[in-house]
Amino acid sequence: MKPTLALSTAWCSHRHTDGFAMVEEMAALGFTHIELSHGIRITLVPGILKAVEEGLIQISSVHNFCPLPAGVTQAAPNLYEPSAVDSTEREQWYLQTKRTIDFGAQVKARVVVCHLGSTFFLWFNPVRRLQAYLQANPGAARKGDKKYDALLQKAVAKLRRRMGRSWQNTRDSVNKVLGYAAEKKIMLGFENREKFEELPVDADFPEFLAGLPAGAPAGYWHDTGHAEIKQDLGLLDQRKQLTDNAGRLLGFHLHDVNAAGSDHQPIGSGRVDFAMISEFWRPYHLLILELGPRTTADDLRLSKERLEELMRQRGLI
Repeated sequence: MKPTLALSTAWCSHRHTDGFAMVEEMAALGFTHIELSHGIRITLVPGILKAVEEGLIQISSVHNFCPLPAGVTQAAPNLYEPSAVDSTEREQWYLQTKRTIDFGAQVKARVVVCHLGSTFFLWFNPVRRLQAYLQANPGAARKGDKKYDALLQKAVAKLRRRMGRSWQNTRDSVNKVLGYAAEKKIMLGFENREKFEELPVDADFPEFLAGLPAGAPAGYWHDTGHAEIKQDLGLLDQRKQLTDNAGRLLGFHLHDVNAAGSDHQPIGSGRVDFAMISEFWRPYHLLILELGPRTTADDLRLSKERLEELMRQRGLI
């Protein structure tokens, strides 16, 4: 058994009107598996199903919400949030997540990747002060700047004071959908996020996962670009984040972050330490190459080659 290396449709779904042609393009790049991301319009589904039925491709994972809800034509993974104060929105999250689970089961995916909502700041999001300080003092988060550290601690404390109701809503929403995922034999991968206000606080993942019912079909999903952005803010250490969640790790979204702080860049083009990341890869993991739509086919091929070389170095292929 070896890790499954797959390509996310985030790279190309926006420019296709035929799902079969989309899959053909991805398969031609040497991928046997793909992730159906959160930009899959309902019009792409017939072609995707045809490609799966004909054995052209296998589906590793599906990203909530997929396919997109009726009337939505662009990627919208946070259209409905499990943390929402509005119970109607939380119900829509539940229904659309069930719909994604159904689709995942239909295409024989192993995992549905989910976001877990956010904390709403009415007047002032404390991350603005952190970003302003970093703009004036580049690298302060990595240099142990005491003034920045004090600002950071205040910001996190404010987030924790604010998040209580939202986080409880998220936990209730997740518990509500776990039984359905188990029935459909789908694992839920809860993804670390890049924005300060998104849930959970990264340090809370182990406690959250440990608090789920015994045998819950759920685990941790690690996004390298999101973690790097949070690391730049001093909000986490990527190695520690992986170490703390290794026992519940289902898979990865793999992409780099450039000097300007933009993620979904080709592997090796930025500052993410993929050699370190690869230490945590296991034969049962899903490794999803999640590149932005501006990535060229040549850069995509090179990214694939770099990941495969790391897999070879780790004795995984």
